[in-house]
Amino acid sequence: MRRIVFDIETCSYPFESLSQSQREYLLRYAEKESDPDKKEKMTDEAIRYTSLYPFTAKCIAIGIFDIEKEHSYVYYESEQQEEWKSEDESVSYKGLSEEEMIKSFWRIMKGIDLVVTFNGRNFDIPFLMLRSALLKIKPSRNLIGSRYDTSHHIDLLEQFTFYGITRKFNLDFYCHAFGIESPKTDEASGMEVKNLYEAGRIKEIATYCSRDVYATYQLFRIWEEYLKH
Repeated sequence: MRRIVFDIETCSYPFESLSQSQREYLLRYAEKESDPDKKEKMTDEAIRYTSLYPFTAKCIAIGIFDIEKEHSYVYYESEQQEEWKSEDESVSYKGLSEEEMIKSFWRIMKGIDLVVTFNGRNFDIPFLMLRSALLKIKPSRNLIGSRYDTSHHIDLLEQFTFYGITRKFNLDFYCHAFGIESPKTDEASGMEVKNLYEAGRIKEIATYCSRDVYATYQLFRIWEEYLKH
């Protein structure tokens, strides 16, 4: 049985690159605010959230942890193809264009029996599927499937909240709670990805992504041993 954990990192396009009607749509609530300070805050927040939408952002890294091989593979955006490994050789990195990253991802998915994610049902998978459509790439399979069927896709956020019954926490919070090394650092976190990208520090994003998938794998082990039925 081939099982993998995967995670993606995304980054928005410059807000000015969107059409006027798109910008107006995204800022429609902020524009109704009369208080200048609140309006500025709402505008900044609306723009910040564009990194989460497949129509206003692109995929800049895809991390995959092969559970059977205990090895991570990370694709990251690069104008030139390049390959390197982590110091302990537990992670293989490869620089590709977004289109090549997504095509490679779907090729891999053809031979995978089980996919593990953290919030993948609500974010990573829909994002990749819609980005694929935008790039005229046909996904090799539908990874979403039935919400309650864990035979092909296990979304750990769904499992640790019992499908939304209890409060949701981010991956960093769960990691600290279960004694897992968090992927988050002072310089690298999901909220800092855009800043790192704009600073040209894409390889730091790639290494952060590798920590993300490994932490997700550790959380999967907790679920598999103590919560799976």
